[in-house]
Amino acid sequence: MFRRALTQYPRQFHTARLLRQEFKDPYKVLGINKNSSQSDIKKAYYKLAKKYHPDINKEEDSQKRFHDLQNAYEILSDEEKRRQYDQFGAAAFSQGGGAGGPGGAGAGYGGGPGGFGGGFGGFDFGGLNFEDLFGSAFGGGGARGGRGGPGGFGGSGFVREYKGENITVPFQVSFKDAVFGMKNVKLNYKCYDPCSTCDASGLKPGHSRSTCPTCHGSGTQVHVRAGFQMASTCSTCDGEGSTINNSDKCTSCHGHGYKLNSDKTVTVDLPHGLQDGDTIRVPNQGHYPGMALDPAMKSQLRLSRGDLLVRIRVKKDTRFQVSNNYDIIYTQEIPITTAALGGIVEVPTVDEDKIRLKVSSGTQHDQVIRIPNKGVPRGNRGDRGDMIVKFKVVIKKPRDETERYLWETLAHLTNDTTARRTITPNSNQEGSKSSAADKGTIEQNESTMKKLEHFLSNALKKIKGE
Repeated sequence: MFRRALTQYPRQFHTARLLRQEFKDPYKVLGINKNSSQSDIKKAYYKLAKKYHPDINKEEDSQKRFHDLQNAYEILSDEEKRRQYDQFGAAAFSQGGGAGGPGGAGAGYGGGPGGFGGGFGGFDFGGLNFEDLFGSAFGGGGARGGRGGPGGFGGSGFVREYKGENITVPFQVSFKDAVFGMKNVKLNYKCYDPCSTCDASGLKPGHSRSTCPTCHGSGTQVHVRAGFQMASTCSTCDGEGSTINNSDKCTSCHGHGYKLNSDKTVTVDLPHGLQDGDTIRVPNQGHYPGMALDPAMKSQLRLSRGDLLVRIRVKKDTRFQVSNNYDIIYTQEIPITTAALGGIVEVPTVDEDKIRLKVSSGTQHDQVIRIPNKGVPRGNRGDRGDMIVKFKVVIKKPRDETERYLWETLAHLTNDTTARRTITPNSNQEGSKSSAADKGTIEQNESTMKKLEHFLSNALKKIKGE
């Protein structure tokens, strides 16, 4: 079928190895044991197929799990295929496997009338009525006219799908861009692209693949040990059945069918409401599958790129934080006098404007005010979350004697008996025994007392209405 070397691009996987990795034990897929009856198989499949159908289950891996269920049921619902699997395992369904396997005789995958064919999009599930199973999901009617006709996918053969590896690219955004999103973001990264010279075949123009000399095209080797016949994947072609001779290899990709693109660029739009650690999936922008595609097998294989995963890193903002996905928190410091008397403060917003807020008299520490429609946008509806302003009451140490006098006077007026008093009206009048330094302190304190008396005098006049 196809073959490629691994030495130049060790990140890629071999096609045959991929087949072995993706072929899953049908008993484990359906969650049953090997002694299960056909009725048990059908019930298990009915239950899981309804749960993981991509049109019902929107999880990322639902399509792959549903595909595994289809494969498992196709094998176990057919007694011949089930017998082959029980005897040979996955090798019975590899390239050129036992009777009834892919491309083999009888009712193998895409083989004859017993392959994928019949109702519900070209599938025959042993009498299981998918129109009844998914009727409610599709508005009452089954999904008819799906891929393939009587022979299954595409008519005469089973189409195998291979998807390349995903690529993860980190991308840092500012807090504001995380809130509002970004348009036309250019991302540069490395990825594997199909070779344009040979159209991903790995062959020189006009050349073709050669039949494997070991397995003679079957892809498997049969061994007889202790009277038992055992089938294993051909070690020469890794189950592909064909190889590319050195003289036939494409001179551009050296027979791999793909090349490294060191300067891949895509333009994407990042949605609003991003959070640190979010991943944005860009479909079909990852690696091309690591294989050389035999031109003769194009109708039986479907190759697609992996996805590009953009891992978001949000640069921290010292002012704002997001809460409950849509609210933005901002902490506003206010002095204790503003908290006690009330006032007006200006707060910034993520929109880069400022809003004047009224601080009520008696505002407490951690008290909040909500500003509607100043948070993170919600979907495409146009409305936004709230901005939550949290007040932090700041209490500072008195800077001089004047402030200390005022605080002690306030403590006296409010009957605060727990506050510490350090200065009394007579504490600075010690007589002639005071030193020169003490006299200087006394003069300073007397000046402070005069300022305090003047302030209190004005305050009393206002209280009396003078």
